[in-house]
Amino acid sequence: MSIHAPKVLPYNGLRVVEFTHMVMGPTCGMVLGDLGAEVIKVEPPKGDNTRRLLGAGAGFFPMFNRNKKSLVLDLQTPEGKEAALKLIATADVFSENFKPETMQKLGLDYERLKVLNPRLIYVSHKGFLPGPYDHRTALDEVVQMMGGLAYMTGRSGDPLRAGSSVNDIMGGLFGAIGVMAALKQRETTGLGQKVESALFENNVFLVAQHMMQYAMTGVPANPMPERISPWGIYDVFRVRDDGQIFLAVVSDTQWAIFCQAFGFEDFKSDDRLATNNGRVLSREWMLPALRERLTGYSVAELVEKFESVGLPFAPITRPHDLLNDPHLLATGALAPITLPDGARAGEQASTVLFPFTLDGERPGVRLSPPELGAHSEALLRELGYDEAAIARLSRR
Repeated sequence: MSIHAPKVLPYNGLRVVEFTHMVMGPTCGMVLGDLGAEVIKVEPPKGDNTRRLLGAGAGFFPMFNRNKKSLVLDLQTPEGKEAALKLIATADVFSENFKPETMQKLGLDYERLKVLNPRLIYVSHKGFLPGPYDHRTALDEVVQMMGGLAYMTGRSGDPLRAGSSVNDIMGGLFGAIGVMAALKQRETTGLGQKVESALFENNVFLVAQHMMQYAMTGVPANPMPERISPWGIYDVFRVRDDGQIFLAVVSDTQWAIFCQAFGFEDFKSDDRLATNNGRVLSREWMLPALRERLTGYSVAELVEKFESVGLPFAPITRPHDLLNDPHLLATGALAPITLPDGARAGEQASTVLFPFTLDGERPGVRLSPPELGAHSEALLRELGYDEAAIARLSRR
């Protein structure tokens, strides 16, 4: 499935060659592809293993590989490696997220490629930036555990990873930001450079606010479920029919509106609750009383009341429910793609676009996630290979 964007995008004409898998590296390529770059995903004859993941990994390939072309090359053969080098010689950006020794064995490390293509920007996505830990094998969950995020997400004694591949995704985003900076610098120097992004350092950036909290107060941050909230009402409430909703009242003005909306005159006139700090200090008795008063409402009734008076609220939502979210549907946040692999290959699905607009429009989907080798023939022909060579290189 091909969808043609109506406008010329910022990186139209930029060629990116990526040797990536899983989430971090593919995210970087997706950023550049969504912004108009031609992104060529080089895959081994059996394809990126991410295509075959089950369970929580089933969404990785279709989510992070849109707006890309698939080229199959066997880098274990001299002819396959030669084709890869020919392709890289035409590229502006080379992206990878394999172990350093893997790229060196393949002859695709930065020191060799910058000789082949001095203007090449080489972005490397790793577990750790160069240092004492860089020999370790990292995963998103590994760095969440060692980098303080799992501690902050869970309860004391029960570390819990975040419910998304936050470091992989953000590590890819930071890799793309580094590429953008290198492209700008290349305009002046005419030369490429190596860009590095890493999971651990990304995770540390995510928890830096808690590190600075300690610097400011001398008191270690408590896990989020046990933190001292700076606001009196800032909690999830279980209401009628076992529904759940997050409700917040974060200022004295909002407190007055809240009490008026629900007719809580006794709360409004209680001097202990007159200020936000007073409400924080009164949470031990105030919240149980408030929970009891709200149990008779349904989630829908609370949504209507909070929305009508402009107070913060959020029904507890499962990810798949967002496919039918009226706001996302109305604002063009979801776009159609054709699924490339698995039992549903060839079927239509909705994917999530980037959460920003350019001139009022979201960068969209020009190419669905590619079937394995879908663009091999055209790309090899462009590199000067004849039909016989293309047949040999494409053999799987």
